[in-house]
Amino acid sequence: MSVESTVRAVTTLRLTEMKQRGEKIAMLTSYDYSMAKIVDAAGIDVILVGDSAANVMAGYETTLPITLDEMIYHARSVVRATKRALVVVDLPFGTYQGNSKVALDSAVRIMKETEADAIKMEGGEEILESVQRILTAGIPIMGHLGLTPQSIHKFGTYNVRAKEEAEAAKLVRDAHLLEEAGCFACVLEKIPAALATRVSQELRIPTIGIGAGAGCDGQVLVIHDMLGINKVFSPRFLRRYADLDTVITGAVSQYIDDVKSLDFPNEKEQYLSLIHI
Repeated sequence: MSVESTVRAVTTLRLTEMKQRGEKIAMLTSYDYSMAKIVDAAGIDVILVGDSAANVMAGYETTLPITLDEMIYHARSVVRATKRALVVVDLPFGTYQGNSKVALDSAVRIMKETEADAIKMEGGEEILESVQRILTAGIPIMGHLGLTPQSIHKFGTYNVRAKEEAEAAKLVRDAHLLEEAGCFACVLEKIPAALATRVSQELRIPTIGIGAGAGCDGQVLVIHDMLGINKVFSPRFLRRYADLDTVITGAVSQYIDDVKSLDFPNEKEQYLSLIHI
């Protein structure tokens, strides 16, 4: 059987070509089979199996608690549902920082056990050794700069990053280091729009913004946020495209009422016996 039948339509090369011709890249998160199937069928370019699963799927305050095994579980489900989009998986906290061998082992596990297309890592110069080691194994990497949620305890806040000249200069330098190392794309999170535009114009690889303005080569949102499932989180950059919290609450309430009033199930929603009981 030809391996071509298993290759998804969107590849790392296609993302580069999209940047070159000025076509914006649309990316969303997904964490399970059913949601990923819908998102993929809708025509999304990239599906990110984000460590934000720790927040929206498991209820943790930060992304730090989610484990490599848990990320692999979510990624397997998403990959099985996805026919078209590029699937990128976050390396979770503690699986790549400080030890490049551990980083490579973590990346290999994700690629072998999930059949995803690429991984994503947070940080710049401080993780460069791990980035280089993983890339030598032929594993594509999407970088992530700006607000890096795995470093929340260092920052102490989710406020906009790189507003000061020194931090902005480091971000630009880190972006170039990641590109030179061989990363195929880079997420820019919650940084000034002008800075994101500058980085996007300087890099040959595409940038994906979240709270980084329209100058990026693409955009990403958390699916639960943009669909209005999670209504607690309402940052300035978020646009809600649905209000599923209200829709689901209404549907569940109606179901409860129908069950208690004996309206459900009705005669058409039950099976008839062919014998007299």
